[in-house]
Formats: sequence, structure tokens, C-alpha cells
Amino acid sequence: MRKRHRTPADREIQSSMATTYSVPSGAAASSLQTDNQVVRSIHTLLTYIFTAVPIVAGADKFTHFLAQWDTYLNPLVLRIVPVSANTFMHLVGVIEIVAGVLVFVRPRLGGFVVMGWLLAIALQLIAAGQFLDIAVRDIVIALAGALTLARLTPHLGANVRRADA
Repeated sequence: MRKRHRTPADREIQSSMATTYSVPSGAAASSLQTDNQVVRSIHTLLTYIFTAVPIVAGADKFTHFLAQWDTYLNPLVLRIVPVSANTFMHLVGVIEIVAGVLVFVRPRLGGFVVMGWLLAIALQLIAAGQFLDIAVRDIVIALAGALTLARLTPHLGANVRRADA
């Protein structure tokens, strides 16, 4: 690799810093473009995941194909809310479907809503003292996934489907 000749500006920067690296402007722009592409692809993936999963889980509250959802329900909830477990889970299903659509339409707001929803689910599981592994999983998904989606969205500019910041 050829060594680049230093300019007076390079020498000035080097004298003011312990270590400097000269990066040709073309490489810096290329690196920024690559970083931007990575961030956009992560954002797109998170958007699709946090759209699809709540919609599928919400729809399954009506079909029970994936799980018998009312087994995860804290019995205290049924004492507070005057409806059957099945009716309550149908309501939960509708909320989850709406949250999934919200993520697709407004990723920042939807990300925060899904994060809050997952944390609420985790807290009710912890309060019941049951399914603690699922509670931990939901906390991790909320903080590592949904929050990341919400926080990334404003950094991608207005051309991410719409101004959602």
C-alpha cells in the first residue's frame, strides 16, 4: 500500500492529537454510505418484524393455533376486569393487531407502543409469579428490539416512508 504524502493540514491535525489517521474523502463517503445502508436495513427488518409478529400474535388470540393464550393471563386480571378470559384475550388480540399496523404506519410511535405493551405483559407475568422465562424474553424484546426501532426512526430522515419523528 502506498503511503500518502502529508499535507500541512494533516501535520497540524497530527500535532494536536495523539494519533491521527488520514482517510481519503472518497473512502469516508463510502464508509458513511455503507453505515447508512446497514442502519436502514436494520430499521427495515425491525419494522417488518414488529409489524408482523404483533399482527400474527393478535390474530392467534382468536384461533389459538400458536398457543392457549389465556393460560398466560394473571388470574388477578379477571377479578379486576368483568369479562371472561376468552373475551379479554380477544380484546388483547385486537390491541396487538392495531399495534402491529401502527408500527408499519408510524414506526417511531409504534415502536414505543409495542415496547410498552411487551413490558406490561412481562410485568403481569412477574406479578403472577408464572412464566418468568417469557417475562424476561419480553423485556429483552421490548428493550433490544422495539425501543431500538423507535429510537432509530428519527435518524433516518423524512424518506423512511413518512416523517415519523
